Parts: sequence; structure tokens; C-alpha cells
Amino acid sequence: QINFVACQLFALLAAFWFRIYLGPSHASSAVRHAFATLFGIYFAVFCFGWYSIHLFVLVMMNYGIMNMASIPNIHRYSFVVAMGYLTLCHISRIYIFHYGILTTDFSGPLMIITQKITTLACQLHDGIGRQAEELTAEQNRLAVKTRPSLLEYLSYLLNFMSIIAGPCSNYKDYIAFIEGRHVHMKLLEVNWKQKGYDRLPDPSPTGAVMYKLCITLVSLILFLTLTKNFPMAYIIDNEFLDKTPFLSRLGYLYVVTQAAKPKYYFAWTLADAVNNAAGYGFSGVDERGTFRWDLLSNLNIWNIETATNFKMYIENWNIQTAAWLKRVCYDRVPWYPTALTFILSALWHGIYPGYYFTFLTGILITLAARAIRNNCRPYFLSSVPLKMAYDVATWVVTQLAVCYTVAPFVMLAVEPTIKFYKSMYFHMHILSILVLLVLPIRPQAHSIRKPQNQAMQNSVKSK
Repeated sequence: QINFVACQLFALLAAFWFRIYLGPSHASSAVRHAFATLFGIYFAVFCFGWYSIHLFVLVMMNYGIMNMASIPNIHRYSFVVAMGYLTLCHISRIYIFHYGILTTDFSGPLMIITQKITTLACQLHDGIGRQAEELTAEQNRLAVKTRPSLLEYLSYLLNFMSIIAGPCSNYKDYIAFIEGRHVHMKLLEVNWKQKGYDRLPDPSPTGAVMYKLCITLVSLILFLTLTKNFPMAYIIDNEFLDKTPFLSRLGYLYVVTQAAKPKYYFAWTLADAVNNAAGYGFSGVDERGTFRWDLLSNLNIWNIETATNFKMYIENWNIQTAAWLKRVCYDRVPWYPTALTFILSALWHGIYPGYYFTFLTGILITLAARAIRNNCRPYFLSSVPLKMAYDVATWVVTQLAVCYTVAPFVMLAVEPTIKFYKSMYFHMHILSILVLLVLPIRPQAHSIRKPQNQAMQNSVKSK
């Protein structure tokens, strides 16, 4: 943990230096790629020692696949090799760490690299192996038309800004950043002459970085004061279960889940700040004319804490991983996209049983929440008081449902998970099943069946 924090703080300083002294106007793309790669390799070795060899082995194996595999199969081979290697490493953690995480745990960076490898493979397949009319609008925008060079490939996967804690970004966005086109491309989407500008502005990330560092500091304080004082294990303590009423246990479950969040807020917000400090992460201009630096943000804390449905919560937690799951799984599988996406998420996280309890429960609750929203919400939109009552009720249910779902993710093992769900009387499982049995389920549109041009043609025909 000390190595992690030290590396990220050093990466933050290096990122400022990188933006100021190795900016696109001061250094060539090759120099920027080389610096980002070498520093990334150094951070990996410093943090994980000889365990970092796993990162380099996986990267080079998939570079071979990317150059030798046929384009129609490149995404399949890359996915199988990357996920297979990651899973083998997860299995080794069971025996090495025995339900614990040591300072030598290299699985975090390996998980991020797996995301990047599969993202690039899918986008390369879209760019070379598929016709434009077969792609959705997003797939068309992110499609990669040529195989990257070795330096570009290594820089994308191993750069110092994301090697330790991510996040995963799209290959075209990263290359545009290195080549100095990243901010310019976003600014061209706005008519600046109408806003009174004679030329394109030069947005600085300093304000965004300072704001995110403040969030990081607050998260660190909360982690040091709350997380260790409210351990998740206490909710299955025999004395606690014997003496505490059910509703009080639900309230305490919410408290311990809240106490578990600051470490994620800290790590992800700091990682976002590192990328922004290097000049990466500009996402455009909002309606008020404010420059936005949230292209790589992994969470939206306000939306998480105020979420009134399960979908909204998931979409604002670990945002870049959710985007990865959508691009490599949900948008591509022909059947059961929701279930398969949750299963892939569990497999990507590891093989601890608690992960599978969490994500399988998540499938059930997601489907039930979708059925309730589709069938019941319209009846509460007729007046402001009804809508407010609906929002309050769904906020309470959503927050408790999330707590119920993620508890096994923290507990990891089977025995404490079963004990926890027994103490909760499996109430969310039972309620979700009843909802799915009683309420009709509307079929969900699946983007893989409606590429961009096909959808436009269908729209024209219907008119």
C-alpha cells in the first residue's frame, strides 16, 4: 500500500513534468511514447518486483497475437489468452495469499492490462475486419484502422499514468493525446466564434487536478477513520446477530458498506488526477461553457450516493470497467447480454466465491429493478409529491439492495457469505424472484442487432 501511494504521488509529479516539458509542442510522439513506457515499466517493477514479469509476459504474448492472428479472429484469440492468463494468476492468488491481499499483489495492474488488450483487439477487429454499416455509432468512432507499432502498443498498455491503478481508456483517445490532438478534437465540437473567441481556448487541467486531489485527501481521511472502525466482518458476528433486530442490522449494513467505499474513491480519483495532470482526460465543454476533465473518471460520487435505481448506481461506479464490459461483451454477445456481462465481470475480478455471489445476485436484482421501473414508475409521474415519494422509496431500496449485493464481494469466502445471507433471510433474493414472477418483463433492445446504418434504414422505412 505504501508503494502504491508513493508510486501514484511520484506519477502525479511526473505527469505535471510530462505535460510541461514533454508536451506535443516540445517533444515528438516517439519521445512521449518512450518516456511514458519506460516510467511505467519502472513503476511496475518498483511496486511488484519479480511479479511484474506477469504483466510483461501477457503484453508480449498478445502483441504476437495481434500481429499473427487473422483479423476475423484477433479479438477472440486476444480475449481468450488475456482472460485465461488473468484467471490463472487469480487462481494462484488463492494459494499464495489465502483470501488476503499482500503488498506484492500484481492482479490490479494485470486486470487493467487485460481490459486494454481486449479493448484494442475488439476495436482493431471493428476497424479492419468489419464493414462500417455493421458497426454501431460508438464502434465506428472508436474503430482502429491499422495495427499499432510496438512502441505505440507498449505505451498504451504500460504507460506510467495508468500502469498502477488504471483506468482503461480507448486506444484512439490515448494516441490522440500523445500526438497532441486530444484536446483540439474536443474543442472543435464547439462553435467558439459564437461564444466570442477569436481562436480556440487552451484549457488547463490544473483546476480539475486540484479538485480531485481534495477529494482524494478527504477519502484518505475517511478511510483512516471509518473503514477500520466499521469492519464488514462485524455484520456476521454471533453476538451482533443474536442481540440486534433485523432493521438495525440493515442500518448497520449500510454504514459498513459506506465505510468500505473511501479506499476506492481514493485510488480511482487519484488515478484520474494523474492522467489529468499529464493533460489526458479532457472530454469537452458542458452546457455552461465549463471545461470538463472526466473522460477517464471512474466514478461519480454524487450520482452513486443519490442513485434511485440499480442501473444508475452501477453506471456511476467503476465507470471505465462498465464501459469495457459493454464494449467487449454486452454489445457483442448474441444472447443474454445482461447475464453474460455480469459473469464476465465476476471472472475478471477473480475466482473468490464472494465475487460470484455478488454478481449472480446482481443479475437477479438488475432484472427485478428493471421490471419494477418499467411497470410501476409511470404511475408516479403525475404529480410532484408522488414523484418525490417514489424517488425517496427507490433511493432507500437501491442503497440497501447494493449493500446486500456487495457484502459477499468484501467477505470473499463461501461460509461468511452464506451466514450473512441467512441472517438477512435471503430477503432480496426472494423479493426479486417474486417481482420477476408477477411483473411482465419487456424485451430490451440490443445494439448488436441494430448497427448504426441499419437502424437509420429501419427508421426511414418506418416513416
